[in-house]
Amino acid sequence: MKVEIFSDVVCPWCYIGHTRFDRAAEWFRAKGGTIEVTMRPFQLDPDASSDGEPVIPAMQRKFGPNATQMIDRVVGVAAEDGLELRYDQAISAGTFEAHRLIEVATRQGRGKEMAERLFRAYFTEGRNVGDPAVLAELAADAGVTDTGEGEGEVREQLARARSLGISGVPLFLFEGKYAVSGAQPEDAFAAAIDEVAERTGQTPITQLAAPADGCDDGTCAV
Repeated sequence: MKVEIFSDVVCPWCYIGHTRFDRAAEWFRAKGGTIEVTMRPFQLDPDASSDGEPVIPAMQRKFGPNATQMIDRVVGVAAEDGLELRYDQAISAGTFEAHRLIEVATRQGRGKEMAERLFRAYFTEGRNVGDPAVLAELAADAGVTDTGEGEGEVREQLARARSLGISGVPLFLFEGKYAVSGAQPEDAFAAAIDEVAERTGQTPITQLAAPADGCDDGTCAV
């Protein structure tokens, strides 16, 4: 099963949704299913500077007195999922280069790891994910070699997101045609995965007993 996750690395609900989906995906894999996840870009603020600024003042300008209440709510929800969001030290910055790095990582089979490292850097460590020097460190942490490529693919996928009518994230696109929006509960993601598996003929078999002696992959213990 192929799943594309449209998200932005400075979106708290993307971090929460990614974490919940990952748990549901592992549950599906544990019962014999296969899921291939590809991270796709979305920019909440395409005009944000890579210089960075403290996120709380930026949110206060945008949302006014509601900013504090919004932050408190999402911090509490994230904590229930084991995630620490440190808005007191988070830095608002442009994310295009971060998305380009995820694209490079995807080509190296480490897109998921790169996205997770960026989420943690932004939300927990107060790192500026628009700073090239910071991105270089994070790439190394994730085992990714930045080849400098990926800009064209990111722009193409951003345009694709617009053409699909995606105006908010996270959005989980299954097999290019079934969509789930928002940071759904883990059981809702699990149900969606099962439904898509059934619709596309990818439902894993159910084991009715513990495995016993047998042969597989051309090997037979006798």
